[in-house]
Amino acid sequence: MRLTALDEAAEAIGLKKNQGVAEARAIYPKLDIAEEDLGADRRLLDGIADWCDRYTPLVALDGPDGLFLDITGSSHLFGGENALLKDILLRLFQMGLDARGAISSAPGLSWAASRFGSGGVIADEEMEQVLAPLPVASLRLAENTVAALQKLGLKRVGDIIAAPRAPLARRFGAHLLLRLDQALGRDEEPVSPRRPVASLSAERRLAEPVQTEEDILSLTGQIALSLKASLEERGAGGRAFELMLFRVDGRVFRIAAGASQPLRDPKRIAALFSERLQAVHDDLDAGYGFEILRLNVMRHEAFDAAQEDFDGDRQKDVSLSTFVDRVSARLGADCLQSFHMRESHVPERAVTAVPAIDGLSSGKRPAASGFSWSRSERPLRLFRQPESVEVSAAEVPEGPPESFRWRRILHRVCRSQGPERLAMEWWIDGTDVRARDYFRIEDDTGHRFWIYREGLYGQMPPPRWFMHGVFA
Repeated sequence: MRLTALDEAAEAIGLKKNQGVAEARAIYPKLDIAEEDLGADRRLLDGIADWCDRYTPLVALDGPDGLFLDITGSSHLFGGENALLKDILLRLFQMGLDARGAISSAPGLSWAASRFGSGGVIADEEMEQVLAPLPVASLRLAENTVAALQKLGLKRVGDIIAAPRAPLARRFGAHLLLRLDQALGRDEEPVSPRRPVASLSAERRLAEPVQTEEDILSLTGQIALSLKASLEERGAGGRAFELMLFRVDGRVFRIAAGASQPLRDPKRIAALFSERLQAVHDDLDAGYGFEILRLNVMRHEAFDAAQEDFDGDRQKDVSLSTFVDRVSARLGADCLQSFHMRESHVPERAVTAVPAIDGLSSGKRPAASGFSWSRSERPLRLFRQPESVEVSAAEVPEGPPESFRWRRILHRVCRSQGPERLAMEWWIDGTDVRARDYFRIEDDTGHRFWIYREGLYGQMPPPRWFMHGVFA
């Protein structure tokens, strides 16, 4: 057993990471240890990252114990960089977390100053001055590189800054100089956010927290109203929305809702979240209330404005999409399916099922929208997988069956139409799959079927018959 993390008191008595527990207890017999739980640590860090979304949506994970926040353009909302950093650290301290932070124009320098220095806000003209006295490990180098640099007497970053660059590159590679340039702000280092960034966002910070669903929905409608002008400027409507609820104790709830058609109407957007709140009612613990509500437009599309009728009522036009939106919000996006044509002449591949909330605006033509088949009529019900049938007699070599047994029932054929030959798709099925001859069959009781023969009589292996659908 080894030590994987230390607090400041343990570091003060000389303990180090990766040190054996037995050796550590020999140094300090009263050592208090806890078993490491990587899953719990990751969940805690994810929770803190969610909480940091109140300052900026650009939050990235930095290893198992750190975060990067890109606060470009948002620090003025909190009174400047000093006030923002102070507010973050104070709030985390009040939640029982001892954290250190630094703000600079270079992520590498902020990382080094917060982990090996005193942190704080670092101006651009102070970057080299702050970085120089820090150990070389503050450049985020591999342990073997740090050890090699220390053997040469290069223990501080200032020693590397003053050394010639060409010998360093030959001895340690270009990665050392890259890390140095990143820490000094000479080389750009992007921060990759852990979550997709919303295309549009608006929020409401409350003097008094709210707890009830009615208050949440009322505020959601007000926030959606403030987003309407921005959507109109873009000529767009929202398709995917996210409501973020920041609880006063730091926990963050994310509630997603989608729309089958681009939306701008604040009432309809609020109605989506009304259904979502009903669906997640048991999992939404308001606690002492929510202090920040934020509405994100995660995806938007061009808004097709429609002319209202003489009564000013467009309810008939939006009734279907409204129904799909509300049911999908309550029961999930997959609860309603719509069918769309695919470019395939194989019957079971010619139609695909997609969630109705995506299908209404996907631009694809639904299968029931008057699409005319290029060949004979297709059955009303097409089986997901063709079912084998026993044919007792058939007109050879390519005629329909005279009778067949399907699901233990014997059917005698009175009328037939066909065959319609469909070759399989060799680029999917390969060249060994035989073509199909389809027949429209009516038996002596008036039932109509769609069956096919796979293969031809007189060839090996012998042909097989399948039931693929039934007509009305």
